[in-house]
Amino acid sequence: MKIGIVRFPGSNCEVDCLEAWRVMGENPEIIWHQETSVKGFDLIVLPGGFSYGDYLRTGAIARFSPIMDDVIRFAKSGGLVWGICNGFQILTECGLLPGALLRNAGLHFICAPQYLRVENNELPFTNQYEKGQLIQIPINHGEGNYTIDDEGLKRLQDNNQIVFRYVTAEGVADMTGNPNGSRDNIAGIVNKEGNVLGMMPHPERAVEEIIGGVDGKKMFLSILNYWERRARCGA
Repeated sequence: MKIGIVRFPGSNCEVDCLEAWRVMGENPEIIWHQETSVKGFDLIVLPGGFSYGDYLRTGAIARFSPIMDDVIRFAKSGGLVWGICNGFQILTECGLLPGALLRNAGLHFICAPQYLRVENNELPFTNQYEKGQLIQIPINHGEGNYTIDDEGLKRLQDNNQIVFRYVTAEGVADMTGNPNGSRDNIAGIVNKEGNVLGMMPHPERAVEEIIGGVDGKKMFLSILNYWERRARCGA
């Protein structure tokens, strides 16, 4: 599987993503944001960080980087795109995912382990989890407060596009388990077609026990499993 990780000015998690994929036995490539093509790649990762210093809005300038036109084309043609933290923000800014990310409720930057509940395990990104499984993944953001209008939220719910919710240690999706004020405790969503995922937590920081846990590892394994099954079917 050929994996490309986009590096924007101000990205700081692209190496984390690179190393996480190497733990999985893959050899991903870094794509500089001024490139204009993602041809030949099977998965594009938009990593976390502070692209362009988060000026204007998080992801608002990175959305206009030269590489993004082809990322959008790639996604609309069915290619796998995974946005993590700042990558999620970029995906909403470019219109591949609905909604927007605002300042955290309370206006504090948050860096801590966070419990999530897996809401959709039928995706290329989540097929190795159980539906309803409780996992713990680090968060690290100041603008992770997901917002969307009532109609948009209903569409996400009706189409099973909510992939992860913030929850308590007991698995309850209420405000005590919500670290940033996100609507409906949303931590990650997918497009209607199921090939573009955005999430605020950092699974690339949860793939080895030595760095605090392995609950994120199954996201990487899910993608590899999906790709292997697709290859066997001759897709």
